[in-house]
Amino acid sequence: MRDIDTIETQELSDTEETEVLAQEEETDKASEEKNSKGSFIRELIIYAVIIVLCVTVVPRYVIQRTQVDGGSMKNTLHNKESLLVEKVTYHFKDPDRFDIVTFYPQGRDHEEYYIKRIIGLPGETIQITGNTIYINGEVLKENYGREPMDSGGIAEEPVKLGDDEFFVLGDNRNESVDSRDGEGVGVVKKENIDGHAFLRVYPFSKFGTITNGNQ
Repeated sequence: MRDIDTIETQELSDTEETEVLAQEEETDKASEEKNSKGSFIRELIIYAVIIVLCVTVVPRYVIQRTQVDGGSMKNTLHNKESLLVEKVTYHFKDPDRFDIVTFYPQGRDHEEYYIKRIIGLPGETIQITGNTIYINGEVLKENYGREPMDSGGIAEEPVKLGDDEFFVLGDNRNESVDSRDGEGVGVVKKENIDGHAFLRVYPFSKFGTITNGNQ
């Protein structure tokens, strides 16, 4: 016959073991909840950082949506069209002739923001006689102008570009304020060129890349 005290001791041990297991389960559950909460907070922080980068860094240094204001680039670009401007390429190379660029005519500390076509490159001499553009004394073959120019502006006399200067024109040249206007724009320094307009995103019917031959 088993001793009663022995039986009671055994039953007590079983009860204590059950309580210990229950406590361990509660501890594990609390730990899982804590880890889950920590993981959620980390993910939230990561998403917040991504959003901040997309809103601030990407438009400023990588790619930006901009809208055409006015008709100075007809017939290539039209009023209210939306474009994407990439800002990386010109950190590694100079703009090419006929690139369509965005820039700050009065410097980056001013809000004015223009879009025009590169015509003259650093070191070149530009002159406009009638409707003819001369680069270093030779006729520039191009057909981007919407109509014959009424005025060559400051380029009616030869304009020698510096090592970091560009000469820009709007395609709708009789309605464009560009490098011919020595006071409003003049020659454009590379540091004030913001980016290269390469993609039209609106209207949707005209979605596509902006090529040099898109007239």
